[in-house]
Amino acid sequence: MSEQNPYQSTPATPMSPADEKLWATLIHVGGIIFSAAALGFVPALIGYLMLRDRGPFIRAHTATALNFQISLLIYVAVLVPITIVTIGIGGILYIPLAIVAVVFMILAALAANRGQGYTYPLTIKFVS
Repeated sequence: MSEQNPYQSTPATPMSPADEKLWATLIHVGGIIFSAAALGFVPALIGYLMLRDRGPFIRAHTATALNFQISLLIYVAVLVPITIVTIGIGGILYIPLAIVAVVFMILAALAANRGQGYTYPLTIKFVS
């Protein structure tokens, strides 16, 4: 007689292609919304941890979004001392960084909605 371990997890069921596209799009859009509070990585991190085993498309998009959001945090962290040293003049660099980041996230969301892959430019790869 084989007893089933009550703490053993069951394998994740794959998502339908429509659901994968929806969640991938929402993760990229969530990055735009949460970036206003410097928490753009939160939707990507939650999506990566919760959905990465549900299909290759959703895994690729969540990993890509998470890598971009972490890279964005690093770029902002580099700008902080530059802004301090230049007595605020370096703060001008935040504006183009924010604009480029939003444009890239919109392009990623559109690609996800079309069912296509997307790779953010200028991204350091942390997770795959």
